[in-house]
Amino acid sequence: MSASPQSHLSETDICDRFITPALVQAGWTREQHILREYTLRPGRVVVRGQASHRDKASMLRADYVLFHKPNVPLAVVEAKDAKHSVGAGMPQAIQYAELLGVPFSFASNGDGFVFRDATLSDGMLERDITLNQFPTPAELWAKYCAWKGWTPAVEHIAATDYAPSKTPRYYQLGAINRTVEAIAAGQNRVLLVMATGTGKTYTAFQIIWRLWKSGAKKRILFLADRNILIDQTMVNDFRPFKGAMAKLSPHAKGVERVDAQGQITVEDVDLAVNKTTKVVDKSYEIYLSLYQAVTGTQEERNIYKQFSPDFFDLIVVDECHRGSAAEDSAWRDILTYFASATQIGLTATPKETEDVSNIDYFGEPLYTYSLKQGIEDGYLAPYKVVRVDLDKDTFGWRPTEGQRDKFGHLIEDRIYTGADMNRKLVMEQRDAVVAAKVTEYLKATDRYAKTIVFCEDIEHAERMRKALSNANADLCATQPKYVVQITGDNLEGKRELDNFIDPEKTYPVIAVTSKLMSTGVDAQTCKLIVLDQTIKSMTLFKQIIGRGTRLREDLGKSWFTILDFKRATELFADKDFDGEPVQVYEPQPGEPMAPPPPVDLPPTGQPGGAGPDAWPLTTAGPGEGGAGADEPRKYTLGSNVTVAVARERVQYLNADGKLITESLRDYTRINLLKKYDSLDQFLQTWQQADRKAALLAELESEGVLLDALAAEVARTGMVDLDPFDLLLHVAYDQPPLTRRERAQRVKKRNVFTQYGPVARKVLDALLDKYADEGIATIESNEVFKLQPFTDLGSPVELVRSFGGRPEYLSALQALEQALYATHPAHY
Repeated sequence: MSASPQSHLSETDICDRFITPALVQAGWTREQHILREYTLRPGRVVVRGQASHRDKASMLRADYVLFHKPNVPLAVVEAKDAKHSVGAGMPQAIQYAELLGVPFSFASNGDGFVFRDATLSDGMLERDITLNQFPTPAELWAKYCAWKGWTPAVEHIAATDYAPSKTPRYYQLGAINRTVEAIAAGQNRVLLVMATGTGKTYTAFQIIWRLWKSGAKKRILFLADRNILIDQTMVNDFRPFKGAMAKLSPHAKGVERVDAQGQITVEDVDLAVNKTTKVVDKSYEIYLSLYQAVTGTQEERNIYKQFSPDFFDLIVVDECHRGSAAEDSAWRDILTYFASATQIGLTATPKETEDVSNIDYFGEPLYTYSLKQGIEDGYLAPYKVVRVDLDKDTFGWRPTEGQRDKFGHLIEDRIYTGADMNRKLVMEQRDAVVAAKVTEYLKATDRYAKTIVFCEDIEHAERMRKALSNANADLCATQPKYVVQITGDNLEGKRELDNFIDPEKTYPVIAVTSKLMSTGVDAQTCKLIVLDQTIKSMTLFKQIIGRGTRLREDLGKSWFTILDFKRATELFADKDFDGEPVQVYEPQPGEPMAPPPPVDLPPTGQPGGAGPDAWPLTTAGPGEGGAGADEPRKYTLGSNVTVAVARERVQYLNADGKLITESLRDYTRINLLKKYDSLDQFLQTWQQADRKAALLAELESEGVLLDALAAEVARTGMVDLDPFDLLLHVAYDQPPLTRRERAQRVKKRNVFTQYGPVARKVLDALLDKYADEGIATIESNEVFKLQPFTDLGSPVELVRSFGGRPEYLSALQALEQALYATHPAHY
């Protein structure tokens, strides 16, 4: 059977010569309908020590996405080269179509198409069609509308244009389109669950824009719980509403903007409330409000009651996991008053308790995009965890008979544990140890990394600010804002909040706060979260994690670290937690605070869009004050009681994304033995690999953690091991050689006498470079641009000394065979 005349064509050739012309012939235009190489997932961020990279294997990019109009997707087309069958790309096309929420998938190799119609409009799911039979945009849109069951009125709203701006991500498209469609079809309560840092405010803007422009909703109220969130929203995502939009407040400070040249300008926002009379201007169409600004116990503070109950026809509640979910909350007062309006709740953490329920009010989430999925897709920052157990927290402390505290109070005789620390018992030495460990970690990584320290209450935050300032006295002496307390009672600290979250501002570096009551504006460049607060609530835990999940690769923020002194990260084991860490590390006494390199994130998750969130301010609650005259609420111990780090435990994620507690050596042995049944099989595979670096990369992608393993083995005194020896030693119990010992054995055997003098110098230099840096360096195409090779000649001259590139590659392979020719056990 003769080969197809186009069998030599690449996938790109097939697209250019056959698929694109077929689409254009059917009426699909490049300007309105066709997007090539559409990125669905940029690939998760993989952390290795203090470096990171995108995992190419987790990237998803559709060859074609076909749109009814911009941002209203209809179909996916997946192409393959002519060596594949016509339908070979269908599994990928189906996966991409599911992510986009569209029913039409096509696969092609240039000979024709396989068309999958999940609407079952004529009862058939998949069929073969010719290049000339590709359906028109009108045909697919008609099938789509019939599948949705839309009336012409609903279709008009669902097809309304997006606001011209950046291209939404796939999950944002899903959240926007599903919400607009549901509201157009008559749904009046909608809940969107979108992880912190995934563009929730932008998603809300596009929903409002399309409903407003279509005429479906004419007067809109957007509620949030932080003033800066309202102001930033008005000058950023909501800017296209300017002229029709105002802030429902009698006062507001301007919003600072810094241009590329560093020039600062202040942009004012329009106000809807007269500063003197407090009368609302009802001529605007879109109002944004801090919910505290329109409610209160006094009737005159209830600005919203100046509006008639049917004034608004759309209300969007940002961060609705907060008071809006409780029946007696101020937000529920507003929602109840405007009950006839369509209401949309946005949250990163749905709250479901016996007393508070988002779902009870809004209904089941219409769309969910989880923290775990955001990390897997590469839209959110992964994190690693350093756990530090302190001895008095872990093993408890009991006073001696008749012992009194620092202020002379008789200490109640019982065992005090971690739950009592900073609640019933204050150990000043404990504050010093925590501050020292935080400082040690920052010194080992980045001393100017934005850091949030969560304390039990305001008093604890005050002490921690002092302890951290003392631990960083060399910086704080000249930069007092290096450490700042930001709590509800501290006006100076509260004024520093904007500076802390501003990526352009260096100070404050460390923000010390107390309890997390809700979310607000997040610090985009926050790299370290310190937990010295007892956390039992999964909602609260997710909110805290959300403080660091925003990616800012342009500013060097690719991941973040959680430094846990309260074992709060045990909540990772909760079945409701949806975003496991890349690494959990508990250093033992004397070990460095910076953990060994963590493992890749798990390749699993569920699709399901979020705006700026942040941590709030609070005041001390009942029973959290200072020591009283008679019966203190807290006993305070000074330097007479010491505190130390108690123990270490390291946990890693396995290939299924679950934390494992076995030793790293055992974990490596198990993973390697799954792949190679015997030592001989491993040795054979290693010797036959053309590029050892490629084989090592493959092993790492399958769960063999070379960097972390090398760090653990180095603590026993074995350093500078080749990965080959590292794996043989750990998995097969073989005695290892260092790289230098391997290189010296090859030199002693003098195995390269057949080469000329220049080539022998090159091979000798390659052995030295291997001894210093490892196998990956000498296999690199750039190795001849390094010293000492640059002293021996140009890359072209050095390759020519072997007779040409094929001969050089053959010599390099012979060198590697000599390096790994015999295992040391056989010498």
